[in-house]
Amino acid sequence: MISAASAKTARRPRAFHQTARSAFAAVSFATAVAFTGLATPALAKGPESLADLAEKVTDAVVNISASTTVESKTPGRTMPQLPQGTPFEDLFEEFFSKRGQRGDGDSPRPQSRKSNSLGSGFIIDASGIVVTNNHVIGDANDIQVILHNGTKLKAEIIGKDPKIDLAVLRVKPEADKPLKAVPFGDSEKMRPGDWVIAIGNPFGLGGSVSAGIVSARGRNIESGPYDNYIQTDAAINKGNSGGPLFNMDGEVIGINTAILSPTGGSVGIGFAVPSATASQVIDQLREFGEVRRGWLGVRIQNVDDATADALGLKGGAKGALIAGVDEKGPAKTSGLEVGDVITKFNGTTVKSSSDLPRIVASTPVGKVVEVIVVRKGAETTKSVTLGRLDDPEKPQLANAKQPEAEPAIRQALGLNLSGITDELRRRFSIKDSVKGVVVTRVDPNSTAADKQIKPGEVIVEVGQESVSSPADVTKRVDQLKKENRKSVLLLVAAASGDVRFVAIGLE
Repeated sequence: MISAASAKTARRPRAFHQTARSAFAAVSFATAVAFTGLATPALAKGPESLADLAEKVTDAVVNISASTTVESKTPGRTMPQLPQGTPFEDLFEEFFSKRGQRGDGDSPRPQSRKSNSLGSGFIIDASGIVVTNNHVIGDANDIQVILHNGTKLKAEIIGKDPKIDLAVLRVKPEADKPLKAVPFGDSEKMRPGDWVIAIGNPFGLGGSVSAGIVSARGRNIESGPYDNYIQTDAAINKGNSGGPLFNMDGEVIGINTAILSPTGGSVGIGFAVPSATASQVIDQLREFGEVRRGWLGVRIQNVDDATADALGLKGGAKGALIAGVDEKGPAKTSGLEVGDVITKFNGTTVKSSSDLPRIVASTPVGKVVEVIVVRKGAETTKSVTLGRLDDPEKPQLANAKQPEAEPAIRQALGLNLSGITDELRRRFSIKDSVKGVVVTRVDPNSTAADKQIKPGEVIVEVGQESVSSPADVTKRVDQLKKENRKSVLLLVAAASGDVRFVAIGLE
């Protein structure tokens, strides 16, 4: 289970736990720190001692105590739920009403409940700038930063980013006690096998050092749209969230955030936000108090082998397939289209669809970038001026206007197909903006059924060509078979207008 350490329990796929500790919910979203490996063959069994390194950086690692007070308008005791008409109903109502009132008969006193969480953090600027996980502080209204020497400093929030799970705090150092800060290192230089150390506040113990190696990079644990974690086997537990992962030079190359664990304790699989990702977010939080991410205005899906073959992609499955274009987004005005496969963005190769949101988000708003796409087997370059991401959860999908379809029934690819009629629109609740060929039946033994195509969905394109009638579908399928294509790519629209690509074999 993956767990996080905040004041509220967060359930995540495969038991990931956050690592702060809460008085009400020990959410296990553990932070893992990774330290870089030494290139000296003599240290193949590990460094002889990490004491000097730990001593060098420990003073910059802090404990975070966050308290949230929630006020309730209802009294602490509530009347039990009794069947209506029970003989005791009036008795209980009078008793609990009196217990919930003050002596003067006024309304019940509001009650408050305090939730505490413990986590870790580290100082990046001696002026008092502290970094931790967003889930460590949550919606806390009282945050204290506890230094290694026990000094407690009240903290204010500069900014936080739930998508990367980071928060930046500010404390005011005491005049005669300067703070010690640690620098960021380059997480891109870390390799699996490099040594790392994690320092933090596991289970509230404070100042604990653990060591391990980088187990992997680029891990996607499905915690958000920009997952790109460093995996480490350095011991990470509840309370480690927000703490630093150091390389052997004492540089922070990760921020411990999660663990994979069935119990909430360390089993040697921890995850840290890479410094390359974190530093950009932290800079924006310090400058603006918020994160300003680039926006392309497309909805994408991954490219599998069947889709790559249907698209004629050279080199197999790669890139991000555009399945929808926002009518008001930068992609639309720049000429990007549904069916394009983005293979390179701003000079960075897009290996899979999960790469693109992270690359776009980290690109400055307003920057003009080159986007290389494959369209109908040919590579082309588009120039795009990035917008600013506001609400990526509600894209306006573009639907090409198609000619009206004639009502006719045909079979193809295991599907019964018909032109869209008023009756079919009513039966399947198909939006007026959706044009194409409606699926009225799916052969349960067909590949189309395996690919989850359902009656009421609409075929918009076949082999990247628009279709408006069942005859268009069969004609295009026959044409692709003559070209010895092994599969055909369908653009399928739901009744609501949301679209996706589906590759179906022609053999």
